[in-house]
Amino acid sequence: MKRSTDRILSSHIGSLPRTAEGLRVLRIRNEGGTIDDQEFESTIAGAVTETVQRQVRAGVTVVNDGEQSKWAYMAYVRDRLNGFEVSSTPGDKTRVRTGTLAAEAQDFPKYYEHWSYAEGNASLRAHVCTGPISYRAKSEVDRDIANLKSAAKGLDAADLFLSAISPAMVWMTPNTYYQNDDAYRQAVCDALAWEYARIAAAGIVVQIDCPDLGIPFRTTPGLSLRDCQRIMAANIEGLNYATRNIDPDMMRIHVCYGADEAPHHRDPELADIVDVLLTARPNGLTIVGANGRHEHEWKVWRDVKIPDGKVIMPGVIDSTTNIIEHPDLVAERILRFTDVLGRENFIAGVDCGLATISAVDQVDAEVAWAKLSSLGEGARRATDRLTKS
Repeated sequence: MKRSTDRILSSHIGSLPRTAEGLRVLRIRNEGGTIDDQEFESTIAGAVTETVQRQVRAGVTVVNDGEQSKWAYMAYVRDRLNGFEVSSTPGDKTRVRTGTLAAEAQDFPKYYEHWSYAEGNASLRAHVCTGPISYRAKSEVDRDIANLKSAAKGLDAADLFLSAISPAMVWMTPNTYYQNDDAYRQAVCDALAWEYARIAAAGIVVQIDCPDLGIPFRTTPGLSLRDCQRIMAANIEGLNYATRNIDPDMMRIHVCYGADEAPHHRDPELADIVDVLLTARPNGLTIVGANGRHEHEWKVWRDVKIPDGKVIMPGVIDSTTNIIEHPDLVAERILRFTDVLGRENFIAGVDCGLATISAVDQVDAEVAWAKLSSLGEGARRATDRLTKS
């Protein structure tokens, strides 16, 4: 990962609004339709080019492909890994509302009757492990690498990254093949290790998306803090095993609990989990830092001993609202963090993806791009203030 003391670097969490044509071809594939491979590939390549260019124009300095080839942050697993079969059809909103965030839904049942993510999550066909797991669609990873490199060539981007799902998010899928959890988990880790290593070997930072490290309290009624910490530690153990042969500086993890506009009153307190999070091998750590539940937590870093080499990327943009942050507010948030972290250990980020599921339009596409422009401008203003101080 690039570091800088000359300017504040900025990035985001990966998913960005799909282009109109990109969304069209993704929808066809997600719904089981047929589309010519050449048409699909050329459309996605064009979408990546447009998305990378827009990031650079917005002033974002660490860019990616916007996940233009993926319907959702983890839905691609069923298409790329052997061993999984679809177990439900799109549209099962009842399952989503009662199962996805069951603990919060118990507290606020009326709200979850119109939860914005229900439609999108219902578009994700659930799957189950029914056979030996291996990485099947290796060419799709190579495609994503090639598209990103081609799109970024000649542009003023400080660094590149690509997203991949964490092992724990895959092994949460029901298993009917492996005899025990240990065997199932190792098979998942071994398969995903190839994807992580392939991206890193191409000179691109791997972002491993880890909702499993942020949402246990929201999903499981009655879960204690100690139980949550234990689950997180076990999930990080699997992640560390899967990444054991990769340079930690070629990786960052996204601790995800800020994706949806919802109560979030069951989110973990950063102070309670930060020590566990810092045991992950990847040097980069993205964390929620801008929404109304977590903005105050910049103070936590005053009392945290950050291991050498770690880079913290807190959100300074809230990904759940259509309010466009003023660049001065963004700069103010950045300066709070650089005061306690040091600018060389900091990248300005976004709380979560701005389009984690293609079918969810929680944040309007053009508003999302305006928010990224505010991020870029806020980083520039913060750099100016640090230079003058």
